[in-house]
Amino acid sequence: MKYTISSTKTVDEVCTAMETAVPAHKFGIVCVHDLKATMIKKGVDFENEVRVFEICNPVKAKTALTIDMELASALPCRISVFEDKGETKISMVKPVAMLKALNDNPDLIAMATEVEEISISIMNAVK
Repeated sequence: MKYTISSTKTVDEVCTAMETAVPAHKFGIVCVHDLKATMIKKGVDFENEVRVFEICNPVKAKTALTIDMELASALPCRISVFEDKGETKISMVKPVAMLKALNDNPDLIAMATEVEEISISIMNAVK
């Protein structure tokens, strides 16, 4: 259900690459969560860099929500960039597996398959 790849770049370098790769794939960056900074701000000591990109293609989101409004809980898609044991990793929950667990509508699965392929392309472009 998870898809993770490694990168020789730093977390910051991958995050900078995301700023151009996401729009190049006709998705937008809705928000970037810096989980390390958030935890530190809340008094929780956390050493690893970890950023979560919420990305969305409004046309594809509309398709999902038209089929099932409850899927709003699963949107937008997320790609995380983090440091783990000195290595930079890029990871996501596969859209097909996640949405299929929530609704097995064939049109939804077809759209999720396309989103998954695009997300993998984005990840490969930034690694």
